[in-house]
Amino acid sequence: MNNSPACVDANLVIHLVADPEDHVIRSLWERWDAGNRRIVAPDLLFYEVSNALYRYQRAGVMGGQAVRLALKAALALPIRLYGRPELRARAVDLAERLSFAAAYDSHYLALAEWLGAEFWTADRRLGRAAQDELPWVRVVDGPR
Repeated sequence: MNNSPACVDANLVIHLVADPEDHVIRSLWERWDAGNRRIVAPDLLFYEVSNALYRYQRAGVMGGQAVRLALKAALALPIRLYGRPELRARAVDLAERLSFAAAYDSHYLALAEWLGAEFWTADRRLGRAAQDELPWVRVVDGPR
């Protein structure tokens, strides 16, 4: 197993805590845990997670109690957050280079690049947009 950190995005975390049937992501996380792999993310991770869970609630996909339990589970995950100011400019550069509509996703890429980490996402659109230019981007396969 790779010893570099695994940089995870909000999409992957949401699937982990809100979709008990997603055995692919759960298995991946268990492998990382068993291998003592460091999990990292930019400090915007939990803003995105709480927003996505709230949107699930508003759409009627999850009830309020389920959302609160999923958020509590997400916050308990052993994820080291980074908020380095110099990564903001790199995130903008990457968003421009990859023609992203917004720079949120590129913060994860900037952190992964800075740490020499693999970046893991369950967002196929993001993965396809970045994989051609960034060989350390990994898209979790499986039903979604």
